[in-house]
Amino acid sequence: MKNRILTAAAPVLILTTLSFTSIKKEVDIKASTVEWTGKKITGASHTGNIQLKEAYLNLSEEGELIGGEFVMNMNSIVVTDLTGEYKTKLENHLNDDDFFGVSKYPTSKLVITDVEPKGNNLYEVTGNLTIKGKTEPVTFEMKVEEGSATATVSIDRTKYGIRYGSGSFFSNLGDNTINNKFMLDVNLRF
Repeated sequence: MKNRILTAAAPVLILTTLSFTSIKKEVDIKASTVEWTGKKITGASHTGNIQLKEAYLNLSEEGELIGGEFVMNMNSIVVTDLTGEYKTKLENHLNDDDFFGVSKYPTSKLVITDVEPKGNNLYEVTGNLTIKGKTEPVTFEMKVEEGSATATVSIDRTKYGIRYGSGSFFSNLGDNTINNKFMLDVNLRF
């Protein structure tokens, strides 16, 4: 009787072990880039970079994306489309409490919670994104190929308490209204 139970339980144990086997791929944070774009409703925009502090992807033994985690160094926000005084002013403003409050919240974090394969190395990824201590779900597509992954992520900043210049919360802003969403173009190397 005991042998029959063990024999019946063995396939379940093997399948359970196989389904949780993953390969942790550390992201090369120096070779990877995260570029941001913020826009006014008039179409004018600003661009810049932010550095990863640490990051990894979880892949199955077959190379399929199954998870991951990314921590961004908020102190590294840089503006790339301006120079001199205007660059410094915008970088300081992005670090202030009315935007990212970097002195209080030095990192932001994305934890992948669900991955749906779409074919051709493309995945629909859902994750929990934490900015300024607030966590909200985000969904985006990620392409994963040998040694690299790319994604474009649209983030509604107002969900994280970043309301500065938002037409959803302030009236009479005119041309100074800033779009609620900003974009991150992510290029990872591992």
